[in-house]
Amino acid sequence: MSDPAAPPPPPSGAPPPAGAPPPSGASSPAPAPVSGPRPPAHLSGQVLLTAKDVSLSLGGNKILDKLCFEVRDRMRPGVTTGQIVGLLGPSGVGKTRLLRLIAALDQPDAGIITGMNGSPFAAGQVGVVFQQYPVLKHRTVEQNLIVGGVANGMSHGEAKERSRILLERFRLGDRARYYPGQLSGGQRQRVAIAQQLVKPKTYLLMDEPFSGLDPQALGEVIELVMEVAHMNELNTIILVTHDIWAAMLTSDLLLLLGRERTPEGAPIPGARIRHSYDLVERGLAWRKNVDREPKFLELEREIRERFQAL
Repeated sequence: MSDPAAPPPPPSGAPPPAGAPPPSGASSPAPAPVSGPRPPAHLSGQVLLTAKDVSLSLGGNKILDKLCFEVRDRMRPGVTTGQIVGLLGPSGVGKTRLLRLIAALDQPDAGIITGMNGSPFAAGQVGVVFQQYPVLKHRTVEQNLIVGGVANGMSHGEAKERSRILLERFRLGDRARYYPGQLSGGQRQRVAIAQQLVKPKTYLLMDEPFSGLDPQALGEVIELVMEVAHMNELNTIILVTHDIWAAMLTSDLLLLLGRERTPEGAPIPGARIRHSYDLVERGLAWRKNVDREPKFLELEREIRERFQAL
């Protein structure tokens, strides 16, 4: 996918980009007058999702304890920019449980999770793609998408037309009459994502989207996640993953979910957001080949070290 932040090439006859040497025999142009402060490359808009003091216990075991975070609209002048949040944490710490709470599939014991305008989410309002890509095995790819649309209140005709558009956009048009068992793992994942988008939803949660993929499929999924996020300014995707590198490459915000420790190093029951990283502020979002830069590699090492103590 092309880098949405990359500037277009200058038109014919335009001056060379800043920092470029002048043509041979030409003098350097005088600097342009400064008329005021440069506008920021990005802005933060309204709050799209808030988790406040969320706690959850299961079977007498505390899973989450007073967890808090928020997601704001990322705005870039002239560029439609959705939000991608990477949720990292060790196995069993409560990441999937948190996804279920955000999706209103379960309810917390205390605290609240809200969307835009401070409204709690209703069941079905948030799209969820679980790790096993639960598509209907006895239905074709197209039928799976249509079923998803009809189940969300669309007419059969509306769902069929929307499915056709999504299948083409997700490069699955030639697989419309295939059954899930005839698809590769990456193709089944694209079907599961498309199924959640037949009835457009602002929020999409993905559980381990990078798990078990070969390098080529991993790159395709990263591009697909970013494409889906940037379909709409308010789109908000939350990824649960163990893959620190993929999360850094895809996300604009990283959240590390973990438990506090006793002085002896034993985990204290009840996870919360221990660390957060704004990759936009760090200059590590929306750019190609950013994973080759020293500051990306340095941050990756820092996160890996902190991950061990979560």
